[in-house]
Amino acid sequence: MTFKQTIRSIHKILGLASGIVVFIVAITGALWAFKDEVKALSDDYKYVTVRDQPVLTPTMVQELAAEMYPGKSLHGTVYNEPGESIEAIFYQESPLFYRSIFLNPYTGKLLHTEDHLTGFFAWLLDGHMHLWLPVKIGEQVVGVAILIFLVMLISGIVLWWPKRRKGLKQRLSFQWKDTTRWKRKNFDIHSIGGFYICLFALIFAVSGLAMSYDWFQSGIYKILGGEKEVTFMIPDNPYEFSNKGNIQPIDRLLPQLWEQYPEADNFEIHYPHAPTSSIYVEVSNTDGVYYDSDYLFFDQTTLAPITSKTIYSTYKDLKLSDKILRMNFDIHVGAIAGLPGKILAFLLSILIASLPVTGFLIYWGKFKKKGKKS
Repeated sequence: MTFKQTIRSIHKILGLASGIVVFIVAITGALWAFKDEVKALSDDYKYVTVRDQPVLTPTMVQELAAEMYPGKSLHGTVYNEPGESIEAIFYQESPLFYRSIFLNPYTGKLLHTEDHLTGFFAWLLDGHMHLWLPVKIGEQVVGVAILIFLVMLISGIVLWWPKRRKGLKQRLSFQWKDTTRWKRKNFDIHSIGGFYICLFALIFAVSGLAMSYDWFQSGIYKILGGEKEVTFMIPDNPYEFSNKGNIQPIDRLLPQLWEQYPEADNFEIHYPHAPTSSIYVEVSNTDGVYYDSDYLFFDQTTLAPITSKTIYSTYKDLKLSDKILRMNFDIHVGAIAGLPGKILAFLLSILIASLPVTGFLIYWGKFKKKGKKS
């Protein structure tokens, strides 16, 4: 066998092994891209009439949350701009519980509840990440399939590359006539279309693998020259919590945040899970993306800032390698470029989903042809 024949055999075998997984992951990813825009069509509960009075403190929200879901872990509270409801987020791994309640920021009245584990988009995400299989099994199947897909992208470029420069034009454009058969058209769609979306498919695959495998994420970060920890960690308090006043320190934090970040989109305040844990706050600076958020940590008693040794800290203080890794999720879903980026991600995902289909049709046509000869 020649070199290209060997590559073609590898490409075919790997494609048959991973095609259905790549198809499902691409289709579910395409549909999930517009989750925020679709959900925004029915989110009237997020808006309230602005009043000239203080909003609920984090401690008040914590007390209301405990009444609604006794025994469940309150992960954090999101404070939005004036005129928007407060979101209290519950999350615990065992037993799995992930819900949000939306409260009137002035009265504490319950406006809406949302179960993040049910509904169409939760179903899509489960398919995208786990193929609707048990989590530990599904994530490994998807991860291995995407690793195979990376190899297929490289082998596909090798197969596409023309022997002579004269053949380049034919590999870059569709030279179809009225007499061109559908088999040739299918082959061109697979080959030429695959070439044009190859770079984007590579970006989707690499960014997805970085979220799936810690070793892959660390490797990418080291290649970029990163020097910090990439795993999110909440630093410990220097001392155990001790409150001698009438007002909880965490309740004094919100006014400080609004003063320090007047242009922020929202603040997500996370409650310490132990007396030795610090208060963790995520400051969303831009609506719809996560990469430029500021991650702040405070002493439970004094509210003194605590430095983080990971890439999750103040965005402006990060190095280029840190910022690139922080952009990973927003790049993966196309949000890094706003709505146009999501539209592009949607279209590209549909085209990626077509590759296993057109590839299988090429294989099936040759398989049937061999059968007839036999």
